Amino acid sequence: MKIRQEKMTQEKIRIALTTPVEEANLQRIRDVSKRLEVDQLSPLILAERKGDLSRKAELDGLFGEAEVVYGWIHHFPKNLLSRAPRLKWIQTMSAGVDRLPEEIMKSRVRVANASGLHGTPMSEVVLQMMLMFAKDAPACFRMKEKKEWKRYTPALLKGQIAGILGLGAVGKEIARLCRSFGMKIWGIHRSPKEGATNPDVDRLFSREELPQFLAGVDFAVIAMPLTRETKGMIGEKELKYMKPTAFLINVARGAIVNEAELIRALEEKRIAGAGLDVFVDEPLPPESRFYDLPNVIFSPHISGEMPAYELRATEVFCENLRKYLKGEPFLHEVDKERGY
Repeated sequence: MKIRQEKMTQEKIRIALTTPVEEANLQRIRDVSKRLEVDQLSPLILAERKGDLSRKAELDGLFGEAEVVYGWIHHFPKNLLSRAPRLKWIQTMSAGVDRLPEEIMKSRVRVANASGLHGTPMSEVVLQMMLMFAKDAPACFRMKEKKEWKRYTPALLKGQIAGILGLGAVGKEIARLCRSFGMKIWGIHRSPKEGATNPDVDRLFSREELPQFLAGVDFAVIAMPLTRETKGMIGEKELKYMKPTAFLINVARGAIVNEAELIRALEEKRIAGAGLDVFVDEPLPPESRFYDLPNVIFSPHISGEMPAYELRATEVFCENLRKYLKGEPFLHEVDKERGY
């Protein structure tokens, strides 16, 4: 028995990288343990995507030995599960896992993400959009283009209510930054525990209380994952609850909002505006009406980006590798039933 255990501890673990990784980060992964064999498969995956199948057998062979896969989900090859029969764990470089195939989410393969990395960059984008709306930055841009000079009185964030849908790592950091501007903070949590408190949240709502929540906030900020429960969560009925002076900000996933109903609400000025970092179709098609709406501020799905992102994601992966080797729980393991 002892000999068997010693053999198991010495067995090699093959890791398949599906995303190009800098040499320094590749070395960080290798340095975790001498048991690790790291295969950089991104060139083979890219060639296959382009229709070059000359090295498909080699790629299949390497995936066939892989116990761990690391990379961006959109870099994973098709039929990953069937091509990697020994796969035990997927570590994504992203926070959201809504793009993982259903077969993986229903399998025994463990999934961990990088959800702890995005609080700072995403919360800063939310505050950027809030400030742009409060100070009417778009009007200043238009004046500059037209060489006009029209003074006006900007609003204050202080005293306004920021309503945050989703109080995970990102939502909590948004709440903290909003608090520093003197805002009041309301939050919606999937299943708030009785007696639970957060020093940066003045009032906590359940999802069943969404109408009262939306009716009272000045900024409704979506910071929750896309799941079966949240898809289409904000539609015509929900937008009608909002005040005509309120703004919607979405840095989560485009499909949480019914875009057609949002466009209608913006055109009819039933809400004051929308700050959008995410859309159902990305890149946003040139014919999208969002481009022409003066009360929309958008960014091209960059709210979670930051310098040295790859390094930070790789540090999470390396820590989880150490835990994997010791049989300890992962950081940020995904509950596949909930979808996050």
